[in-house]
Amino acid sequence: MARIRTLLFSSLYPSTVRPIHGIFVETRLRELLKTGQVQAKVVAPVPWFPSKSPRFGEYAQFAATPRFEHRNGLDVHHPRYLLLPKVGMNLAPYTMALGALSTVRRLQREGFDFDLIDAHYYYPDGVAAGLLAKWLGKPFFVTARGTDLNLIPEYPFPRKLILKTASAASGSIGVCKALIDSLEQLGADPVKLHTLRNGVDLERFTPEPRELARQRLGLQAQGPYLLSVGHLIERKGHHIAIEALVALPGVTLLIAGSGPEERALKSLASRLGVSDRVHWAGVVPQTELKWWYSAADVLTLCSSREGWANVLLEAMACGTPVIATDIWGTSEVVSTEAAGRLMARRDARALADAWHDLMSAMPARAATRQYAEGFSWNATTQGQLQLFESVVHAAP
Repeated sequence: MARIRTLLFSSLYPSTVRPIHGIFVETRLRELLKTGQVQAKVVAPVPWFPSKSPRFGEYAQFAATPRFEHRNGLDVHHPRYLLLPKVGMNLAPYTMALGALSTVRRLQREGFDFDLIDAHYYYPDGVAAGLLAKWLGKPFFVTARGTDLNLIPEYPFPRKLILKTASAASGSIGVCKALIDSLEQLGADPVKLHTLRNGVDLERFTPEPRELARQRLGLQAQGPYLLSVGHLIERKGHHIAIEALVALPGVTLLIAGSGPEERALKSLASRLGVSDRVHWAGVVPQTELKWWYSAADVLTLCSSREGWANVLLEAMACGTPVIATDIWGTSEVVSTEAAGRLMARRDARALADAWHDLMSAMPARAATRQYAEGFSWNATTQGQLQLFESVVHAAP
């Protein structure tokens, strides 16, 4: 049987400049390719920006992203599109689709006449993919991942385009049931909606001896460690973890990530008098994360919005239980005592309360790891294959 040729389309995809940006999209594709039944190329659009000067921060990273790179055995193209101030949200799907069109057509001319478009993140990426699919006469799927459905539909015009795209798509996939429920509530046809949860790489994320991990990372505090991983932005809730230290004497907080809130977070730690109990790890490569998960007693995720937070399962796969805000798909991940605890509220007091509750009945690391083993990639991969095959084999 001929392999299914897919064009993965998403601005959420890693590059040499932003190696962990959208890593979860790349991971799912790599798991799919392991079956040998799919051939893929990647088009990951990047906003156009004229300068690579570091003073422009993230915008400079856009400019520095290569137009093409060969990453982990895959051809990855980064066409540019205009993201205009003020009107950018409403126009982004159109400028993204137009910016990518010549690249996609060139791939077809060069012999990669793909069977379908596999788009990730509903807005603007999924809507742009729908436009490309219409222009090129191809079927397409869109995977919803978080804020694309739990925030953006609050705006009328994007909500209208999302529903129009859901109607035209061969199917919509959600990484948690909560996202699919929200899409159905918006008015999408439930027959076309599918939940395919993210899995966890059980070979990459494995438990390491806790003391060995702490020695490797140079961690010398004697008390327990709480870990918070993610981009340093308000939505991720690192500030809540810092505030909770006031009620958690003897606990050291490890923060892995970088972002625009770093200075404000360090200032907060100083004002609260807990700076000496906050360790800043910076950006940690995926290959090194298992050491941080293994070194910590508990991982916390205090996000205000998430679809399916991969860090939760990654920590559990390393034998580390979690404390997380009870939002969207998180309750689907943290569903047993071996997994950890859900916070009663999104604040420092609730985090401290959950910490004390968890520490009073700490699960064995082996039990937490065993729980994570129930979330392998196999079910998601097979689900994708079935959806893609149903469309490709139905084509005339």
